[in-house]
Amino acid sequence: MNKTRKVSQITAEAALEAVSVALTEAAKMGVKISVAIVNPDLNLVAFARADGATPHSIETSRRKANTAASTGKATGWMSADLALTLPMGTGNLLTNIPGGVPLRFDGELAGGMGIAGGTVEQDAAVASAALSALAADAV
Repeated sequence: MNKTRKVSQITAEAALEAVSVALTEAAKMGVKISVAIVNPDLNLVAFARADGATPHSIETSRRKANTAASTGKATGWMSADLALTLPMGTGNLLTNIPGGVPLRFDGELAGGMGIAGGTVEQDAAVASAALSALAADAV
């Protein structure tokens, strides 16, 4: 019986590329964002805050990344009851605000990315562009 399992993890190189792409895409839209990349264990792998991004976008991007990595789903899918209780039950580590996406490569979850600073539609568009640039699985 195998008592261990292999967990895919996004590399630092890929995480930094995702951050760069996200900042570039957001700048094209005129949006100042924060972007966080975490591995499946919710450890921060890469982060950047665009000059002028709102202070609260720092934590929001991290929470979006955590949620996407821990659930394997893009944020924004939860019912109102769960969306309210989830942050309370996790000490505000997780959120349902759109803009978080799982990072999957060939079907394997390798982490999560969170974008915050624009509207939820802008954050989701930036995240989608970064997934595409990384050749990650679409959400």
